[in-house]
Amino acid sequence: MSDLSATESPHAQQVGATSRPRILAVSNQKGGVGKTTTAVNLATAMAAVNKKVLVIDLDPQGNASTSLGIDRKHRAINTYHLLVGEAKVEQAVTPTAIPNLFVIPSGSDLAAAELDLIDMEERHARLKNGLAEQGVDYDFILIDCPPSLGLLTVNALVAADAVMVPLQAEFLALEGIRDLVSTIERIRRGFNPKLEIQGIVLTMVDKRNNLSEMVESDVRSYFGEKVYSTVIPRNVRISEAPSHGKPILLYDLGSKGAQAYLNLAGEVLKREQAVAA
Repeated sequence: MSDLSATESPHAQQVGATSRPRILAVSNQKGGVGKTTTAVNLATAMAAVNKKVLVIDLDPQGNASTSLGIDRKHRAINTYHLLVGEAKVEQAVTPTAIPNLFVIPSGSDLAAAELDLIDMEERHARLKNGLAEQGVDYDFILIDCPPSLGLLTVNALVAADAVMVPLQAEFLALEGIRDLVSTIERIRRGFNPKLEIQGIVLTMVDKRNNLSEMVESDVRSYFGEKVYSTVIPRNVRISEAPSHGKPILLYDLGSKGAQAYLNLAGEVLKREQAVAA
């Protein structure tokens, strides 16, 4: 059973409602860790409890856009145009089939963005500046970052209030995350002093596998309370959902994967309540 109901207090409804949106970057430089799945399903769960949520698909692969059912022919204005100043947020936003959930999709143009941004002023802050415009009226903005630590991810980290890190329960998990933590520290020192790790979520956890349990124990020992209590299980229904253009919460609400993401959203919103208090 989800614990999302615990977040539906009058105070919870105020999170982000009276000020600028809370911006969370979902990031890990390693691919295949459930980053996009986490961004899409967390956003869906937040929207389900009446949060107005915007997903920014900053990955040239465009998997978040596909997972939210956005056809490629509807991505003519996308995150590339926002980054290079050719479109404002409201021009790039596309509604999804889910109430309260919107997306700025990725397009094929985004693959060239890192090269195009190099000679631009404040190349590291293009996304931050675009989101600072008046009229960006959301409770939460979730940025699905590419699996790299290049200029696109730097833009996400400079714009964000906090980072959410999906971490696959595998042997080399801690090795990979050290580079991201180092990058976050550099961004904090140079461009965004408020940036923090909102939390780390363990993904693709197989409780039948002793290695998963060992990795989980190591990660919790290393990062302590930064690791969410909820873990995302290895679940075939989660893998199937994107091919149907749906988050797992719409594709199979009764699955273990869907219930895990509902519980994760409850934890995230509780942490956000604590920030807003």
